[in-house]
Amino acid sequence: MSPRIIDHIVYSVPNLEKAMDDLEVKLGIRPTFGGYHKSQGTKNALLNLGNDCYLEILAIDRTNKDIKSPRWMGVDLITEPKITRWAIKSEDIKRDSQTIKRYDESMGEIFQGSRVTGSGDLLAWKMILPLANPDIELIPFMVDWSDSAFHPTEKIREKCKLLAIDFVGNDPDKINQVFKELCIQNIISKSVINQISITIECPNGIIILK
Repeated sequence: MSPRIIDHIVYSVPNLEKAMDDLEVKLGIRPTFGGYHKSQGTKNALLNLGNDCYLEILAIDRTNKDIKSPRWMGVDLITEPKITRWAIKSEDIKRDSQTIKRYDESMGEIFQGSRVTGSGDLLAWKMILPLANPDIELIPFMVDWSDSAFHPTEKIREKCKLLAIDFVGNDPDKINQVFKELCIQNIISKSVINQISITIECPNGIIILK
């Protein structure tokens, strides 16, 4: 299996509009409103990071009264903006699901989703469903965009570039073994906390988000 390619990184935030304002000041570019995940009770904005990779700024959609806590990707567990998940591209989502289930049998559920973008286009995908807990999950979920007419980055002008993604965790040996099985080349360092951080080149220079 070839080394895996990052599809997107999830930056969960308490308030989407405030996060978009703050990132515009911090990075020198404003994220683009993405749309709503009606079946998950969330909404997002996107920032193109180059190489068909993007930052997904994710928040609870307070207007959606049908979906209750706990929602996916740790959005109900955060009190400040935080990278909570990351996704890699999948060419065999069933095989990836089996690998993830060996790590944690509660993970690995394959889900088909879609959303209408802010410009009215329909995005459709298959994915391994991220769980609501914990707040930060170092094991990636997988996305297959083959059912979609385009990848989200195709509609967003590229102004930033992902330079690096780094991980620390409280059980690195276990996570590193999963990374090896998934052909992920990153190595997790030992820490008392789990944390994902990214280094971005943007109009304001080199910025780290975590």
